[in-house]
Amino acid sequence: MSLISTREAGERLGVSDARIRGLILAGELKATKIGKVWIIDTKDLAALRRRKPGRPRKDRSDDV
Repeated sequence: MSLISTREAGERLGVSDARIRGLILAGELKATKIGKVWIIDTKDLAALRRRKPGRPRKDRSDDV
C-alpha cells in the first residue's frame, strides 16, 4: 500500500491539489482524512486515471 498527498496526486494527474480535493468531496476519489490532510492510496488514484477526461457529452437528440 502506497499513500500520497493531494499535492502529489495532483502532480501525477496534471491537475491542482484543489481539484483533487474536489474529486474527494464529490465522492469520485477515495481518500482518508488524517487531521487536516487527505491521504490517497495509489491504487485508488490509478482507478481515477482510467476514467475519461472532461465533461460527459450532452444528449442533443431533444434539440432538433
